[in-house]
Amino acid sequence: MERRTRLYRGAVGLFLAGGVLLTGCSGGGTSHDTSAAERGKRAPAPAPAATGGSAAGGAAEDGAKDASGAEKSDRLRESAPPDYLSTFALDVDTASYGYARRTLDDGRLPAPETVRPEEFVNSFRQGYRRPAGNGFTVSVDGARPGGGQDEGGGWSLVRVGLATKAAPTSAERPPAALTFVVDISGSMASPDRLGLVKTSLGILTDELRDDDSVSLVTFSDEAKTLLPMTRLRDHRGKIHDAVDSMEPTDSTNVAAGVRRGYDEAVDGHRKGANNRVVLLSDALANTGETDAEAILERIDSARREYGITLFGVGVGSDYGDAFMEQLTNKGDGHTTYIADEEQARKVFVDQLPAHLELTARDAKAQVAFDPKTVEKFKLIGYEDRKVADDDFRDDSVDGGEIGPGHTVTALYAVRLRDGASGHVATATARWLDPATRAPHERTGSVGTDAIDGELWGGRSTRLQVTAVAAYFADSLRGGALPGAPGLGELATRARELARTTEDDSVAKLAAAIGRADRLKGGRSDTGSGTGEGEMD
Repeated sequence: MERRTRLYRGAVGLFLAGGVLLTGCSGGGTSHDTSAAERGKRAPAPAPAATGGSAAGGAAEDGAKDASGAEKSDRLRESAPPDYLSTFALDVDTASYGYARRTLDDGRLPAPETVRPEEFVNSFRQGYRRPAGNGFTVSVDGARPGGGQDEGGGWSLVRVGLATKAAPTSAERPPAALTFVVDISGSMASPDRLGLVKTSLGILTDELRDDDSVSLVTFSDEAKTLLPMTRLRDHRGKIHDAVDSMEPTDSTNVAAGVRRGYDEAVDGHRKGANNRVVLLSDALANTGETDAEAILERIDSARREYGITLFGVGVGSDYGDAFMEQLTNKGDGHTTYIADEEQARKVFVDQLPAHLELTARDAKAQVAFDPKTVEKFKLIGYEDRKVADDDFRDDSVDGGEIGPGHTVTALYAVRLRDGASGHVATATARWLDPATRAPHERTGSVGTDAIDGELWGGRSTRLQVTAVAAYFADSLRGGALPGAPGLGELATRARELARTTEDDSVAKLAAAIGRADRLKGGRSDTGSGTGEGEMD
C-alpha cells in the first residue's frame, strides 16, 4: 500500500495563531465503537447536533443508519464545516521531550524547531480508561486555565485522550524478531552514545525471552552484519560478545545501515512474531543518501509485504532530531530518546511490549468542533502529522502505528461563543486492524458543562500535568498560549503537582522548567533531576 501523508492545507486563516495542543485526558466524554468497513472512506467525521449541555456533551455519533438507510454521519456533516475540523495522524513519539531535557541539562536552551509539544505531553502517564480488547477508548474533558493572557478571554482547554489496552507482561506477548541497526560512526565515540547503546543492548539481551530472536547490523561509511537472526535460548553469551565488539569508526551512512537492517529483518522474518527494525543512532547522517523518504523507498516492499516497522532510539548531545523523526514517521514507527542507563531500562525493559507490538495501524483522529458553541480553536503541535480532512477515511493515507499500553493526547485551546451552552466537540479515532486491515472507529464527545471548571487546583491533576507540559513546550518555541503562566509560575505549579501526584517524572519536569527559566533570565529554583517521562 502506498503510504502518502497529505498535509492539511485548509483555511488556516480562521485559526488563531499557533497550532492545536495535543495532551492527555481522562473521563468526561461518552464513546461508541463502530466497525467502519461499510462507511464512506473519504467523508469527514461529523459533529453531532447540540445536546443541551450535558456533562459529557451527550451520546457520541457512531455512524449508525436511521430508518431510511441514510447514515447519520452524512446528514450531520453540515454541522461541522471544514474550518471546524481538525485531523491528524496519531503519534506516540517522546524524543523531543527527552532531547530537550538533555539539552537543558547541558546548560543550553533547545532549538525551537526541535520542540514538539505533543511529544512533551505524551511523555507523561495519563490514567485514561482502557478498552478490554484492541482499538481505543476516546475520552474528552477540559477546564478553564484563567489568568495570564486568558484573563476575561473566555478560553478553555479541551483535552482529547486516546488509550489502547494495557501492555501485556513479557510472558504474555508474542515472540519478537528484532534487528538492531547500530551507528558506529566516529560521531558515536563517547560514553553517552555508543557506550550507552552497548549498555542498552546488554540490558535487553538479558531481558528478552528464550524464544525471542535478534540480529545485529552496524554501519559507519558502509554496513555490516555482525550477527544474523539468532534465537536467544543458549546464545546470550554470543550476543553479548557481538555487542561488546562494536567500536566507532569513519562516517555516518544511515541509508546503508537501514537497507542492510531490513534485508536481515526479511531474511530472519518470523510469522506470528513481532518483527521490527530498531535503529540506534545520533542520526547525524553525512554519507550516502541523507533524505529520509528516499532511504525508505529502497526498502518499501519489505515494509508493505512483511509489515516490518521501524523504532528509532536517539542518543547524544548533538542529535539529528528532525531526520530521525522523518525516518520513523515514514517507516511506520516511532522514536524515543535516551540520555542515560535509567532511561534505557525504561525503554528496553519497562516499555518493551508497547514498543514491539501493534494494536492499530494507520491510526488517525478527527475532532469536529460545533460552530454553534465554538468561536475558534487552535492546535499546538502535530504540525508534522496533520492530515487533510477529506483523507480521514482514506485508508491509503498514512496514519500512526500504536501499540498496547500507549496513550495519545490532544489538547486544544478553545474559545466559546458568548453564552454558549451544549455540545462543543466530537472526537473520532479511526484505525486499521494490524492483522486484517479492517477499519474501525470510536468516538467521544464533550459539552460546555464538562469544560467549565477551573484548571489549577481542579479535580484532574493529570490534566494539570498535561497543561504544564504543553505550556512549557510552547514557551520553549516562542509561543503564547491563552492562559499560559510564565516559566517561574509554571515551575512552581509543576513542583506542587509532583508532591500531589508523588510522580518522579513530574518532579523532573519541574526541574527542567526551572533550568529553562534560569537560562532565559528568570530566577526559578527547582532543584535538579533527570529521567524519562512515564507511559501508562
